[in-house]
This record gives sequence, C-alpha cells and structure tokens, in this order.
Amino acid sequence: MLRWLTAGESHGPALLATLDGLPAGVEVTTDTVRGALARRRLGHGRGARQKFERDEVRLLAGVRHGLTTGAPVAVEIANSEWPKWEVVMSADPVDPEALLVDAGTGDEREVARNRPLTRPRPGHADLPGMLSYDLPEARPVLERASARETAARVALGALAEAYLAQVSGIRLVSHVVAVGAESAGHGPLPTPEDTAALDASPVRTLDADAERRFVGVIDSAKAAGDTVGGVVEVVAWGVPVGLGTHVQADRRLDTRLAGALMSIQSVKGVEIGDGFAQSASFGSAAHDEILPGADGHLTRASNRAGGIEGGTSNGQPVVVRAAFKPISTVPRALRTVDLATGEETRALHQRSDTSQVVPGAVIAQAEVALVLADALGDHAGGNSVGEARRNLRAYLDRVGERA
Repeated sequence: MLRWLTAGESHGPALLATLDGLPAGVEVTTDTVRGALARRRLGHGRGARQKFERDEVRLLAGVRHGLTTGAPVAVEIANSEWPKWEVVMSADPVDPEALLVDAGTGDEREVARNRPLTRPRPGHADLPGMLSYDLPEARPVLERASARETAARVALGALAEAYLAQVSGIRLVSHVVAVGAESAGHGPLPTPEDTAALDASPVRTLDADAERRFVGVIDSAKAAGDTVGGVVEVVAWGVPVGLGTHVQADRRLDTRLAGALMSIQSVKGVEIGDGFAQSASFGSAAHDEILPGADGHLTRASNRAGGIEGGTSNGQPVVVRAAFKPISTVPRALRTVDLATGEETRALHQRSDTSQVVPGAVIAQAEVALVLADALGDHAGGNSVGEARRNLRAYLDRVGERA
C-alpha cells in the first residue's frame, strides 16, 4: 500500500512530501523530480511568481545512488523567496512591531505583506478556514490552501510514474481539452510520445486551432482583470485489467481517482471516460462491446467507459477529466466583508495566475499516477521491483489464459 503526505506553506521555507510503500529498486534521481516540477511551471496565463521563484529540490530519504531503498522517500522543495517572508511566516514568535513595518517597495501587495489579511476572497478557503479554525486573519489558511502545495504532489507523482513504468509499463500523458467556453476538437488521444510536443504548446494541446482559441480566451480574461478555468484530461496507457475492485466502495478505482482529482485546488468536477455524455445516451450506445480480437484475445469496440468498469480497470486506456473553476484570486477583486470591521469591501488580492489549467493538467497527471501506483501495488506487491514484476507477470499470465 502506498501512503503519501505533504506539508508546508506557500511562502514557508520549503514544501515537504513523503511517499511510503515504494519497493526497493525503483530508478529515480533528483532530476526525475526536477523534470516534473519544470513541466508544472509551464503554460500561458501563469503569473509573475513563476518568473522569480525556483523549485530547489532535494531527495532527503529513501533513495541511494539513484535507486529507492524500500524506506519512505522524502522530498524537499525549498522556497527560493523565503528571505522575503521570514518575518511574516516565522515559526517562532516575532516582535509585534516587526509586523507593522511595510515590506517591499512600490507594489501594494508587497508593501502589505506583513499586514493581517481580514478580507476573505469569495471562492477561496479564506472565510470557512478562518471560522473553522477560529483564526483572526486568513494568512494561516491561504498559505496552506494555496495551489503552491501541488508542487509537492507533482514531486510524488514523478516517483509514482517511475514505479508504474518500471514494474508494469504503464505510462501517462495529460493535456488541456477546454479553456473557458472553448473546447478542442475530438481527435485521437495523445500518447506519452506526444509529451514533448504538449510541453512545447503554451496551452498544452496538440490541436493548433484550439491552441489559438485557448490563448485568446486567457488573454481576454487577463485584459479584463479576470480569471478563467477549463478542463484537463489524463490518459494512462498500458493499464492492465484488474486494478481496483468491485467489492468495497472505497477501494473502487474510479472512487479513488475521483477523490484524488477532486482534492486538487479549484477542481469542481471529475469525469471518467465519456462520463456526462453517457448520461444523455441510451444503453445500447453507451457501453463498450466485447469482441474477439485477431490475436485470439478479447478486445473492445470503443472505450466510452474510460478503461474502468465496476470499479476495476478493464485493460483499455484509463481516461479521466478534471474541471477547474476560475482562480478565486480575481485581480479586479470581488465584494466581500472585512472581518476586522464588519464593513463591505473588496477582497484581498495577491499575485495569481490568469488561468491554472495548463499546470492543472500536470498536477492531475501526478494524482492519477499516485492512485494507479497504489492500485498496482495491490496486485504486484513485493519489497523490490524484481519481486513486483514477477508477481504481476504471474497474474497477467493467468489473465492471458482466460481472456
């Protein structure tokens, strides 16, 4: 069983991530994580923060000479901007007078860094977090609720992808299928071989016409002082039949994927396969007919189920989508109430992206990788990569005899 946990604040000294349960012998290096984090920083609509913050990665535990040891893997992602935040984010008490001193110069958001944040943003965790944890201001809430935390998840997802590929040959790819009201065409699913081309696209799509329209939507939102959401899709190729189960609700593969994707900041909807479109069709047209293949193995006429039936992978590519709402830090600022005075005002505004959809695809890919790696471990098990491969091969041999 894989277990993972993240810790850290958006402007704290570092993000920390731990992944427990990886077997010994998975080939990973610091560059494995760096590459995934670099991909997360890409995309049209990203804010200024991406230009000056750097992801300083260290593998702290669980890896020796490029191979996992079987012990928990710990990753640190240091905050290169920490010196600017040492006072307001100090773990130890500070002189209250220090918080009255304006920070930075010029930019109001920088000058006000030390001041209490009492004007919660609609759509963010600010207000419910302040009330739930009985906090006088939103800083402790927004620092942890910030999507900056997803850098730690992407780091763990890179480790999970290495395990998936080396034990079973499962490989993942992600792309953007909609920005605002604009959608990409219904072309063939991207493959892992398309990753470099997707990375090169400012909006992570292979559809040239969609790329132009997506960029236009983001630019229009930015010019209007607004934000815009969209939909991303993750495809997992090479997933064997049998990951997940029908026997308990919380162990279903679709349950676990939906929960993982919904845990991403700003995600408000999850779809597996044709999901919502299936609800508008008749049963005779909604399901994937089972046919004899030319090689004697069973095949499918389609993949509307997105590779999952009855909570279990069915051998087809696993296809999942996540819908991101627009970022709640809106530059033109929405109406709110200042909890310090009770008066109507405008919500606080800190630096943010115009659209998070492009990095959202990379984050969603990491979440899918973690869930699939955990589900694969249920079948493959083993304390080493070699043992896991042997266990999986024995299982797949039996599946091959029957299907």
